[in-house]
Amino acid sequence: MTRASELKKSDVIEVNGTLYAIRQIEVQSPSARGAATLYRVKASAVGGGPKFEERFKGDEDVTTVELLRRPVQFSYVDGDDYIFMDNEDFSQYLLKQDDISDELAFITEDTEGVLALKVGETVIGLELPASVVLEVTETSPAMKAASASARTKPATLNTGLVVQVPEYIVEGEKVRVNTAERKFMSRA
Repeated sequence: MTRASELKKSDVIEVNGTLYAIRQIEVQSPSARGAATLYRVKASAVGGGPKFEERFKGDEDVTTVELLRRPVQFSYVDGDDYIFMDNEDFSQYLLKQDDISDELAFITEDTEGVLALKVGETVIGLELPASVVLEVTETSPAMKAASASARTKPATLNTGLVVQVPEYIVEGEKVRVNTAERKFMSRA
């Protein structure tokens, strides 16, 4: 059992005998003094199936399921299926594009530190490292008088993700991106 206030994205909860992977959590703070904070949880059934949406009070207990985390490497794409290989026993895990659409903006064949989340033998999703290194494929040219000031410009990375980068960054450079905030951190 876990308190609703401690739930995280990619946790697995059990409701009426069905396992659901949490995809989104919204916190709704009360406007009245003394009222409980509400946590709106959106989840999808493990292995495909119906969606689940529920509101929990912060101190309410929710049944959670233990996750096994396995280090994986992206292998290849087969239609809408993305295949990842286990770094330890070389088994392959198939994940649907819809299930990992948020994570795909950060994954290339060179991305390290990706973990597959398993419940029993079923892979339900991916956990990304705190930051990844991606290459800038398109941005406006660097300005000669550019400084390390707060001025930024949009840059398209090799995965299609668009982030704001400092003016001195040029095409072909590798940059470190925060996966949680989807923001530029530094040159790599």
